[in-house]
Amino acid sequence: MPTNTALSTAALTYQKRMKNPLIFWFAMLFKLPTAVFWRLKMVHLDEERCLVSIPYFWRSQNPFKSIYFAALAGAAELSTGALCQLALAGKGSFSMLVVDFRAEYSKKANTKILFTCEQGEELFSLIDTLKPGETNQLTMLSIGKNKTGEEVARFFITWSFKRKN
Repeated sequence: MPTNTALSTAALTYQKRMKNPLIFWFAMLFKLPTAVFWRLKMVHLDEERCLVSIPYFWRSQNPFKSIYFAALAGAAELSTGALCQLALAGKGSFSMLVVDFRAEYSKKANTKILFTCEQGEELFSLIDTLKPGETNQLTMLSIGKNKTGEEVARFFITWSFKRKN
């Protein structure tokens, strides 16, 4: 179901960069080095959804032979944050901040996990309606599933956005 949102030139540039594995790696190295350490990968990014994967291997593993909760949280946050950055690209000056974070774990994460956030349409609508000086929040859901499609975790990340004057 395509949205009515046409991506700006800045958003298209951001999207292209995040989809390029080498550019993504360098961006994460300087902005979010744990993403490089955990080998997070941008699988998909468009105006509707973002998918981020995290492998199960020694860097992301805890002593209980599953993916460390913080690594899962990082992948989930990236799936929402990249969507936020895409929505903000080319639309002026904004500040954004995580103001609430909640997680529900339902299954052991002992394979590659794919996190999906599908709130692009809602997010773009919220950003487009903010006037200078206004602040608004959106709780975004990122669902992590294993290779067989079983849900492993749900993360509820509330982002606050303020359009600067």
